[in-house]
Amino acid sequence: MNLDNITALLSVVATKHEIDQKRDWSAGSSTYFEALKNEIEEVGEELNADRKCYLEDELGDVFWDYLNLLYNLDAEGKISLPKVFERALGKYQERIDTISNGGTWASVKQKQKLKLASELKASKIST
Repeated sequence: MNLDNITALLSVVATKHEIDQKRDWSAGSSTYFEALKNEIEEVGEELNADRKCYLEDELGDVFWDYLNLLYNLDAEGKISLPKVFERALGKYQERIDTISNGGTWASVKQKQKLKLASELKASKIST
């Protein structure tokens, strides 16, 4: 896998966001959330069609809409895009480490849910 492609794609997403700001077709994150749902349906159709190139294309569309959703949510102040990637890496690295050391996915998942609940509670207290 060439990670440079992901970096380049993020750059294209940033450019697309700039273009969207100058036009009225997009309603921000809600536009990409709806598009993402539609693309996932199209992936489902391609999974059963045995057409590899179409499946890869549709998965690319899912990734595109997901990245645009994240970028727009960040621009709207609803998330921190870097934090989403940081959280995903930490979450799944902890799960893999746990199961690699004999623990269970369910146990670490429960631990992580409690940690998130604690984080939410702390953030509400500090505001």
